[in-house]
Amino acid sequence: MEDNVTTFNQLYERIDKTLALLKEAKREDFVGKENTEVVILGGKYKFSAVEYLQVFGLPNFFFHVTTAYDILRKEGVPVGKTDFLGV
Repeated sequence: MEDNVTTFNQLYERIDKTLALLKEAKREDFVGKENTEVVILGGKYKFSAVEYLQVFGLPNFFFHVTTAYDILRKEGVPVGKTDFLGV
């Protein structure tokens, strides 16, 4: 997907498209793909699929989740550790 979202409505549309794409994914689509090359940021970084997940994808995801959580706390939203953990 192009990275051209500029409004909240576009963001919600992108979320819906992403969820639909994930629902279509099948386990067998990923089996044996651990060494598939993943190229990001215009070729600046290249990883195997498993390296991408471990070195870039998951750390990046948790960075953004934590940052959003921190901003919410700073702005006085009553969220706590259990909200972050999802329990």
